[in-house]
Amino acid sequence: MRINLRHGIWVLAVAVGLGVGGVSLQAAGAPYFQDHEQDYSKNKTYQVGMRDGQSDHAHNKDHSKKRHFKKDDDQKAYESGYQKGRGN
Repeated sequence: MRINLRHGIWVLAVAVGLGVGGVSLQAAGAPYFQDHEQDYSKNKTYQVGMRDGQSDHAHNKDHSKKRHFKKDDDQKAYESGYQKGRGN
C-alpha cells in the first residue's frame, strides 16, 4: 500500500506541474496575439483606405490606388482600412 501511495503522489505532482506550466505559457503568449489586431478606426489613413476599398469594390477594381506612406503604422492602417472597405 505504501508504494501505491507514493506513486499516486508523484502522479498528482506531475499533473499539477503540467497544469501550472500550461497556464503560465498560455498567459505569456497572450500579449503577442492581442497586438496583432489594432483599432485603426479613428486613424485618418485608415479612413482613406476604407474609402478607396469601397470605391474599388463598387467599380470592381483590384487595389487600383497604390498609396505608400512613410510611416509603417500609417501603411498598416491604410491597408487594414482598404481590406475592410473592400469587404475582405
